[in-house]
Amino acid sequence: MFDIDDIYQEYAETVFKFLIILCNDENTAEELTQETFYRAIKSANRYDGTCKVSTWLCQIAKHLWYQEIDKRNRKETSMLDDNIISNKFNPEAELCLIEDKMQLIKAVHILDETAKEIVLLRITGAFSFREIGEVFNKNENWARVSFYRAKQKIMKGRL
Repeated sequence: MFDIDDIYQEYAETVFKFLIILCNDENTAEELTQETFYRAIKSANRYDGTCKVSTWLCQIAKHLWYQEIDKRNRKETSMLDDNIISNKFNPEAELCLIEDKMQLIKAVHILDETAKEIVLLRITGAFSFREIGEVFNKNENWARVSFYRAKQKIMKGRL
């Protein structure tokens, strides 16, 4: 029907670029390009000529990409470890962290109102010192010094 060498020379780059766009991985695109032409050879007798050869090849490539995605998804879900519980999860450490947070919040609530608000804005609100200064109609340096002093009071237990 047609010479596959000529087809390959003419359309390999087009199919490769098409696959690069789909998979965004050069190695995968190269493998799928080769597989596309292999499948095209196998099914050349089914090509009816109703579409361009490039369209036909890109359709084959697209279906191969979908198969690759399915294969990857199956691989990801079937490769579960026996060690399902993460080593990062440590109940004792979590409990200590919760207790430390509770102690910190209690210590912050004993501070005077301005210091308490500065610490809470800095820690929980993730405000910059400049923003904290703006909230209090002060400058950035004032916010830094006030936060530092409040932190020192908390750390030394001098409230």
